[in-house]
Formats: sequence, structure tokens, C-alpha cells
Amino acid sequence: MKGSHRPLFSVELASAPKGSVLRFLEPADTSLASLWERLIEGRYEKPFIVDTGRRRALQFDLNCEQSAMLRHDPYRLALTYTRKMMAFLVFNSTPRRVLMLGLGGGSLAKFCHRHLPRTALTAIEINPDVLALREEFQIPADDDRFRVICEDAAAYLAALRRDKDVILVDACDHAGIAPELDTLDFYHHAWRCLSREGVLVANICGDSYRRAAHLTRMRTVFGQAVVALRARPEANVIVFAFKKRVPVDKWEHLERTALELKRHLGLDFPRYMRRMALQTRMPGRGRVAI
Repeated sequence: MKGSHRPLFSVELASAPKGSVLRFLEPADTSLASLWERLIEGRYEKPFIVDTGRRRALQFDLNCEQSAMLRHDPYRLALTYTRKMMAFLVFNSTPRRVLMLGLGGGSLAKFCHRHLPRTALTAIEINPDVLALREEFQIPADDDRFRVICEDAAAYLAALRRDKDVILVDACDHAGIAPELDTLDFYHHAWRCLSREGVLVANICGDSYRRAAHLTRMRTVFGQAVVALRARPEANVIVFAFKKRVPVDKWEHLERTALELKRHLGLDFPRYMRRMALQTRMPGRGRVAI
């Protein structure tokens, strides 16, 4: 599925740093006053782009970035939470099939496409306006190992019959994780669709009450095979839920793998693994609250 080639309606921000521009999926004759009123009041429903210097962000309101890209290095993971989500590579560095629920600005999709050349990647995005901005974020075109599908992620997962080694869930709105993914049925389907050694990685956003309720639903389905990482400064929680169990018996091997991946990808996987280890029942190590 290709993005839009139509020009975007641009507004330069006088009060922001020089060169800051908002870009909208709107025609050239759009009323700026009406557009700004809807933005301020939270009634504007389409995603838009915020360009500030060398940074490009995808947003649905004026307060929160949904995705971010460094314009001079579009394949780099600009946000902390995306780097922590990629820690699934420590558990499976060569997954055969990865399913991404939520595309956004395509940070995870681009990183996987570049660094996992033997992996089949499928991204599900419900919002056609997000897909219309695909080329603005330099998301690769569909090919024989990467495809983007415009569909409801929960419905797609419910109908899925092929196992996935990794399922990445990154589908948040201004209030938190998308409501259609915040159900027990969704997690039952996710558990079913994971391969034998599969792992679900979810970006849990929203306020503390919503995050706690969401974690409770995940543990209802995955039991104790769940560990989490806090993603500061974004205040998100990244949760890893395993089909079988947390592989604590392989921790020394995982630590070596994390170090090798850090050398190759430049991501601080050893630090992430140390934090995960504190949450597992291991000799000489404590268990911390998620």
C-alpha cells in the first residue's frame, strides 16, 4: 500500500524554534483559523507532522508525539520506547515472521526491514490517514518480505491462522492503548498466534490506572511469563509476554547475546536485560514490582 503524493498544508510556528512547521492532510485553501481552533480544542482527528530542525514527529494532538524520526538518519530509533521494544532480539535474533500491530511513523518497521533481512514482516494499521503519510516517514514500499495492511488489528489477529515468532503491539492514541486491543480476547488470540517460543512485545501507554489494568489482562492470559521495562522519559511501559515462560535458565547466554547485539546495532540491550533480570526469580537476585 503506497502513501499519498498530494501536497500537505503547511503552517510555520512563529513561537517555536526557527524552522518549525506543522504539516496537515488538508487542501491548500484550508481555513487556518478553523484548523487551529480544532487543534486547540482537541477536535482535529487526523494525524499531522511536526518538523522541528532535524526531527520529524507524527502527532494526533499538540501535546504528545506518537512517533519520531531523525530526518538525517530515518532508520535510527529516535524514541526510548522503540529501542526497548527491539530487545526481543535478545530472545530471538533471527525471527522468521514478525507481526506489527500499529504502524504510526514506521520506526519499528524501518528498523526491522533494515536489520532483519531474512524476516517476513507484516504491519497492520487501521487509520488510512496514517498510511497517507507513509512516504513522509520514508517507510519502505511493500516487497516480497514486507507488507502493510489497512485493517483493524484485533480483527486481523482473530482471523490469523499462521504462527508468528514476534508480535509487536504499538497502537496508542492520546488516551492510551487503542481500546480494541485492550481486551482479554485480544490477548487470547495473541497467545494462540505465537509460535512455540514466541514473544509478544507491547507498548503500554496512558495513565497509571490504565497501565495497571492492561497489565492485569496480560497476566490473566500469559500468567507469570511477563516482564516489563519502563521507558523514560516517555513514561511508557514495555511488556514482554512469552508463550511458554521467561527463559531464565538461559540468562547467561542471553547476556552474551545482548552484548553482541549492542556491538552490531548500537542499542543498550545489556542494560535492558539487567533490568529484566531483577524481575525474575533467580538465585542472588531480587524481584521488583513492574
